[in-house]
Formats: sequence, C-alpha cells, structure tokens
Amino acid sequence: MKTLVKTFAAAALIAISTFTMAAEGPGSTSAKANVNLSTADFALDHYVAVTTEGQSAGVEQLFAEDFSQKIQASNAQNHSRNEVVKSLKKQKCEKLNCAVSTDILEESTDYMVAKVTLKFENFTKTDLVTLERVGNDWKVSKSINSYK
Repeated sequence: MKTLVKTFAAAALIAISTFTMAAEGPGSTSAKANVNLSTADFALDHYVAVTTEGQSAGVEQLFAEDFSQKIQASNAQNHSRNEVVKSLKKQKCEKLNCAVSTDILEESTDYMVAKVTLKFENFTKTDLVTLERVGNDWKVSKSINSYK
C-alpha cells in the first residue's frame, strides 16, 4: 500500500514538474487583472480556477505576502509565495483532468478554512486552504496538500 501511495505521489509530482517547466507561448503576457476577491467565496472560487483551470489573471493578487504551501508526501516539500505564483503562471490555460469538490470546514468574518478535493483517475489530491481577510480583500495564506 505504501508503494502504491508513493507511486501516485511521484506521478503527481512529475506531472506538476512538467507543467512547471512548460514555457509560456510567444507573445503571451500575464497582464495584471483586477479580480474580485471581496468575499471568501470569490477568493476560494478563484483559487480553484487558478490551480485547476490554468487561469493566470490576478494570481499575484490572490496570495497573501506570507503565503506558504506544504506538500505532504514521502518527501515533504515547502514552497514560498513566489515559487507558487511563478509555477501557476507557467501553467496558463492548462486544465487538470479531474473532478473538483470544495467543502468549507470553518468560516468566520475574517477567516476561512476550506478543503479542496481533486479526484484524478488513479489518485486523489486534498488541499486544505486557509483564507484571511486582508483589508477589503480575501487572500489565500496557506495551502497544505496530501495525496492518496
């Protein structure tokens, strides 16, 4: 069972690395767009679109300055805001072939924790996302990923 989990985690990391190395097409620009992040739901929806559908508009605006991402796998990894933003920009227009579901685990006036589940054919990625109100906008401040 451990070998199977390691195999799926390795396959997911290879797929992510492949997307990360893909260069943007010639003439394409990552124009800074103003995205409506006035509610936690809008911010969560945009996070899902950015991570699963390759939307790159407003990606810098979405993440808090102290954002961190942790990937729980056989070789745990941590990624900074800059690393994640750069990676997501390179995945522009790349749609993941998976079923997506979101569940709000905890919500208050300035804080939300959501569970985003991506079901692929051979494995499932679970992303626990923390969003916080920063001024008038909501920002993603933390992401913890695990694979089954």
